[in-house]
Amino acid sequence: MCDTILGRKLGMTQVWSKDDRLIPVTVIQAGPCVVTQIKTETQEGYNAIQIGFGDVKAKKLNRPMKGHFDAHGVEPRKILREVRVKDASTYELGQQLTVEGFAETSKVDVTGISKGKGFAGVIKRHNFSGGPGGHGAHFHRAPGSVGQCATPSRVFKGLRLPGHMGTDRVTVKNLEVVKVDNEQNLILVKGAVPGGKGALLSVRIA
Repeated sequence: MCDTILGRKLGMTQVWSKDDRLIPVTVIQAGPCVVTQIKTETQEGYNAIQIGFGDVKAKKLNRPMKGHFDAHGVEPRKILREVRVKDASTYELGQQLTVEGFAETSKVDVTGISKGKGFAGVIKRHNFSGGPGGHGAHFHRAPGSVGQCATPSRVFKGLRLPGHMGTDRVTVKNLEVVKVDNEQNLILVKGAVPGGKGALLSVRIA
């Protein structure tokens, strides 16, 4: 069974544990995904499968994507991702991947795109301490010194400065799986995951 499945973040809620504790959980609608392409070591040089998630209307497909799905004889999917596997020959085109493969899983890694926060200063973006907050101070939330004078007379690459914050690829590892609902294709994981409601997520067995 494939150790990765695609899904969408539905939001957060809380559930009761067996020892009567409230656990904050994120609800993820995971799958069903479909195997849309199989790559083997003899043809492509490595073993992998391409999985598709989400329905898409035929008129929304461009000609290259329509040709890709027609060539493999599978239903079109909105989102495609490639997943490395040990043995690609154990999979079939059109095979469905569901949350049943995560029924016995205790920990997962969740990857997504973090929320965009626009332009942010160094205190919010890099957790700088900032200067004194009193009226006599002239240094509150500024970045401070950013370079040298005559030598080397430039600002070093990679210096932490104000700029665009968020929309980064983030992976949260070893999240506890609280519940798996096979009927509704849901995975409940303890804690928060990247992105807002409706964000695309990749769930991998840790």
